[in-house]
Amino acid sequence: MIGLDRSMIDRALAGATQTRRLELGAGALARTGAIAAERFPDQPVVVISDGPAFAAAGGPVLAALEAAGVAVAARKIFPADPPLHPDYAHVIELREGLKRPAAPVPLAIGSGTINDLVKRTSFEAGLPYIVVATAASMDGYTASGAALIRDGVKLTMECPAPEIVIADTDVLRAAPPAMTAAGYGDLLGKVTAGADWLLADALGIEPVIPAIWTMVQKPLPGLLADPARYRRGDAAIEQLFLGLVVTGLAIQATGSSRPASGSEHQFSHLWEMRGLEHAGRPVSHGFKVGLGALLVSSLYEQLLARDLTRIDVGAAVANWPSLTTIEAEIARTMTDPAIRTKALEETRAKHVPATAVRARLARLRDAWPELQARLRVQLRPTEALAALLAGAGCPVTPEEIGLTRTQLRESVRAARDIRRRYTVYDLATEAGLLDHLVANVFAPGGYWAPPVAGDEIMTDEIRGA
Repeated sequence: MIGLDRSMIDRALAGATQTRRLELGAGALARTGAIAAERFPDQPVVVISDGPAFAAAGGPVLAALEAAGVAVAARKIFPADPPLHPDYAHVIELREGLKRPAAPVPLAIGSGTINDLVKRTSFEAGLPYIVVATAASMDGYTASGAALIRDGVKLTMECPAPEIVIADTDVLRAAPPAMTAAGYGDLLGKVTAGADWLLADALGIEPVIPAIWTMVQKPLPGLLADPARYRRGDAAIEQLFLGLVVTGLAIQATGSSRPASGSEHQFSHLWEMRGLEHAGRPVSHGFKVGLGALLVSSLYEQLLARDLTRIDVGAAVANWPSLTTIEAEIARTMTDPAIRTKALEETRAKHVPATAVRARLARLRDAWPELQARLRVQLRPTEALAALLAGAGCPVTPEEIGLTRTQLRESVRAARDIRRRYTVYDLATEAGLLDHLVANVFAPGGYWAPPVAGDEIMTDEIRGA
């Protein structure tokens, strides 16, 4: 079982363009002050956090800053309730607080939402920043770009990653189990994201970068193995965190989220834009990504069962709709104005004429035997992925995150439309197969068929309940 060691991280940091230091280990919080003083001598910091994250790490961080003589110019601690959303309006608020002559260094204490808010705020203020991670919950700590909601639309907004990441393994181990599970779900999404990249590479759309591919994909099987170890909160949590950090560094090195994000993330982004909640709380990014990976995996299984060397290119091209037709369908089916606008923008950016579809499908037909083999190596049976997610404590059915099977099915086409990145959704659409694949996985006997009595018992058994 291949894991990650410090030498691999150091090599990844050497190739990164923004993050220069990762301080990871037991007692790392106590070194925060000395690290800040060394890198930013005579500069105050502004501490930004939320209630739960500050309770987990804020006290030791403030003590370490004081001991090192680092002045705290201000604090902004968002309340625990209502839950903090990644709304761009918070960036505007935080940016105003950084307008000080002394140019204080933002110091974020938290995980996904806090990190993204401070990341974008720091960029707009022209300042580097430090993040103190409080959970192994997502890969965004070291990723460039911030996933924020602006005017009702989920966007990945330009901004560099933190210069310094500090993570205390004692804090990571004590994080709520659901946050650790969310990190595992985000990591598992690299399986289907990798498959989508292989597709784009085979069709000449977005070439695989071997060094980046190796950085993310080589340790992935070992990191995903035995997910129960992460639930135990033992020393294995460091491996999960390192896996997420390496993925973020890969994004930095490429200047694109392609190594980490594919069709499974489009599913997540769609439901984030729609404000998906379950039991009155927002559903975590990693939980949505994990479930999205299961949906995508089931579509891939249907696709891989077909002999695409025999695809009828002429029929597919003849049925290829015009951009005007697609725009009309989006306008008819997407009722949310902000999401509709986003879908139209992304669809216009990626739509190609019938001549380009013909060339792509001809290339697909010729490349299919080799591509099919590579995809089978990359992917795993959907049932196996579900067992891994369940072992980590992640949801494995749409009902567990507040979705019906009908909503899940409807999400496939909508998820395709909200992003221009080429994925399995696009290949299946161009080949005239998407509706057939979706119908098969939701039909009786298909992976996403409506559950029958007793299915929920099997879910509990998988979880080890």
